[in-house]
Amino acid sequence: MTQGTTKRMLIMLTIATVLIGGVAWFQGFRNSMIAKAIGGQSNPPQTVSTTVATESNWQPTIETLGNLRASEQASLSAEVGGLVTAIRFDSGARVRAGQPLVELNASPLKAQLAQLEAQAALAALNLKRDEAQLAIQAVSQAVVDTDAASLKSALAQVAAQKALIAQKTIVAPFSGRLGIRQANLGQYLAPGAAVVTVQKLDPMEVDFTVPQNQIDLVHIGMKVEVNTSAAPGKTFEATVTAVEPQVDTATRNLTVRARVPNPGGELLPGVFATVHVTEGRPHQYIALPNAAVSYNPYGATVFIAKGAGKTPDGKPKLIAEQRFIATGPTRGDQVAVVEGVKAGETVVTAGQLKLHNGSPILINNSVQPSDSPNPHVPNS
Repeated sequence: MTQGTTKRMLIMLTIATVLIGGVAWFQGFRNSMIAKAIGGQSNPPQTVSTTVATESNWQPTIETLGNLRASEQASLSAEVGGLVTAIRFDSGARVRAGQPLVELNASPLKAQLAQLEAQAALAALNLKRDEAQLAIQAVSQAVVDTDAASLKSALAQVAAQKALIAQKTIVAPFSGRLGIRQANLGQYLAPGAAVVTVQKLDPMEVDFTVPQNQIDLVHIGMKVEVNTSAAPGKTFEATVTAVEPQVDTATRNLTVRARVPNPGGELLPGVFATVHVTEGRPHQYIALPNAAVSYNPYGATVFIAKGAGKTPDGKPKLIAEQRFIATGPTRGDQVAVVEGVKAGETVVTAGQLKLHNGSPILINNSVQPSDSPNPHVPNS
């Protein structure tokens, strides 16, 4: 190989190296520009709504459903069989305790009672006569003892007969209001046949349930409020009288009974009611709209708007910081936050579905989710 050939090869090699380097630089420059362009478009600021976390008073309250029942109720029936000879009440009437309602035929029993009373009277005379004879030693003590036993037996038979006769009369066991009559004059009533119901409507009782995590708010003697559509616009005050000593394993609820005064008879058994239980001193909680909290299998989270310097044009730059929180009770559209958010922090209330930790954000609070502790549903 000549010296000229070697020089040409070196020149060609130098040119090739420069060309390859230029191509590589151009490719790198183009890739960096594309990456910048893509990066700038893949993470633009997201528009969200926010609210400032503030503390508020929360009164421990339970709103639950219940059923009204009479404080005393019974279905009256015949204890023994017999023919109805008298009906002494009207359907729906008010009755007093001990008032006779239905009489069955007791004539044969009354006739036998007269016979037994006569036998008892004779036994009493025999005892009196023999006691006088015993005083003069005309009879023995054994005769007098026999007479005394005969008198007791006769009196017992009289009492038993009177009890049988009493079974022929159905009486009101307590004062209250009767239902619809189920028996007719001249009808034969078999033992156990229903005649009428009687219910004591003042006071009434309401049975309701409380979740197991709130049973500490309920105790005997506390006041609760009862509302029902059967008496719209009215609130009845009730007093808790009994608490079931065990939690239902199927529902994990505790059954509670309260007594409701009902002097006007506005409440009736079987009516559906809403019970409001308010007890204890108010607590201080951070209140957030329910829409601000994301509930996930791994926990509840919110996004906090945090400052991150300034934008190139000098405006404050905000980013989203995802944070785990612990929630407490709820009321209306609000949820209490017991851990994870401090008063004064700015919390994202809408638009968080498109955020991730560190996303740049823009705030637009022209539209806010509902945040009422007592939301009202308008009539349609």
